[in-house]
Amino acid sequence: MQFDQTFFALVALVLFLGVVVYAGAHKKAAAALDDRAKLISKELDDARQLRLDAEKLLADYKQKRVDAEKEAQDIVAQAKSAATQYGEEARVKLTETIARRVKQAEQKIAQAEAAATKDVRSSATELAIAAATKLISEQKGGAKLIADSIAAVKSRLN
Repeated sequence: MQFDQTFFALVALVLFLGVVVYAGAHKKAAAALDDRAKLISKELDDARQLRLDAEKLLADYKQKRVDAEKEAQDIVAQAKSAATQYGEEARVKLTETIARRVKQAEQKIAQAEAAATKDVRSSATELAIAAATKLISEQKGGAKLIADSIAAVKSRLN
């Protein structure tokens, strides 16, 4: 029998595989592969959990956005209502103020008219007294008639 290089390569391979099996390399390789599979499985589970958490967080933020938009619309509606109410109150107050000032002006005008009437009467009275005094003094009838006339005019005016 002739042994060529192929035969020796085969024997070397069988011996090598025998040593590898004897040393337990296949168990170590299988254990390493199992560990790697467990690590990959754990990473996949973590990724799934992170995805679920992200979806939940996204849903929460969408709900918060909807709530915030509704709240903003409510705030705008309240602001419009308040502005309308304040405008109406301002119109009412302005109308009241104008009415009050018109009434005050009318009272001042009435007071001025009364004062003017009183001044005109007073001037007319003084003028009438002076004229009566002059007429009576020109007549020879006396001082008693003058004094009585003046007293009568004064008593009627007051």
